[in-house]
Amino acid sequence: MKPTGIVRNVDELGRIVLPKELRNVLSIDVKTPMEIFTNEDTIILRKYEPADIFTGDMSDLVDFEGKKVSKKNILKLCELAGIKVAE
Repeated sequence: MKPTGIVRNVDELGRIVLPKELRNVLSIDVKTPMEIFTNEDTIILRKYEPADIFTGDMSDLVDFEGKKVSKKNILKLCELAGIKVAE
């Protein structure tokens, strides 16, 4: 992590404002989904990127019941279940 020198206060509702300069540099627009991580006393924000729920792979995704699964893993699951699929 590298420090920015920017300090923001948390408001009454627990919100902070990301400075416009950072939003521009990181291409964070209104409604950009953000993931929140913690590591001991540190909070990390990252732009949300959908990924396969099993492997984290981000290519060739299919939406299933609100979850992302790669086609490659769907084929593997079919194989495990004994289902033959013609590609």
